[in-house]
Amino acid sequence: MQAIKCEKLTKFYGAARGIVDVDLSVDEGDFFGFIGPNGAGKSTTIRILLGLINESRGSAKIFDKDIKSSRTELLKNIGYLPSETSFYSGMRVSDVLKLSAKLRGVDCSAEARRLCERLELDTTRKIDELSLGNRKKVGIVCAVQHSPALYVLDEPTSGLDPLMQREFYSILKEKNDEGATVFLSSHVLSEVERYCKHAAVIREGKIIVSDSIANLAHTGIKSVTLQGAVQIPEIDGIKNVKILPDSASFLYSGSAEALVRALGEVSFTDITITDTELEDAFMHYYEGGNDK
Repeated sequence: MQAIKCEKLTKFYGAARGIVDVDLSVDEGDFFGFIGPNGAGKSTTIRILLGLINESRGSAKIFDKDIKSSRTELLKNIGYLPSETSFYSGMRVSDVLKLSAKLRGVDCSAEARRLCERLELDTTRKIDELSLGNRKKVGIVCAVQHSPALYVLDEPTSGLDPLMQREFYSILKEKNDEGATVFLSSHVLSEVERYCKHAAVIREGKIIVSDSIANLAHTGIKSVTLQGAVQIPEIDGIKNVKILPDSASFLYSGSAEALVRALGEVSFTDITITDTELEDAFMHYYEGGNDK
């Protein structure tokens, strides 16, 4: 079964573009990364999936059920963490967690205690007293404590220190190993590479590529470093140019023969050509590389 299925999903805000003809499939049990630049349409897609806003056209299903007609039923089994969390002023953390559980009609007290211990969250403090990172922890516990079948997480680690980020992903991996589906939007490409099985890149409201993490790195792009160079060859297909006092580097997508000819016009003392790291491949898509 597919945990998430979008077909030609489109949203316009008046004349402004949100997303256009988004086709997206996430299998049940997957750990899926949804990445793209600011304004690409990640949050718009997530809000439609949760029934928070209506699409202009197209369809969105969760576990093969239409989100609009089955929204109440589906949301009981979804854990959602928005990119920015806000809570009722004056409440203590413990009260927020109890309210979240009560709204779902389940007793989450044991799981909430376990999560708070792992995230080092003091439940006696008031929401108003918390730092950004600790407010994010409250949102995480609210999203996770009822052990849903699907986690939808929008920039979940912003505000968390590195140790808490690692603990958070350990929690998610455990839930995923138990069969839950994880769908997360993230700007941290290293996190996507480390934890996700599949990922989709969205740019300017459209899905550019969606594939396994292993396949996404095989773009045909080469990373080229020229030692002792102060300039790069003049040739199409070059991106991400970095010129330092003693070297020049760039990403290249094109024929090897053309690159070799162009390098003959540049002075350098040594050369290194390697396949790109996954993060470099992601940046290729971010910055307008060829669609795959």
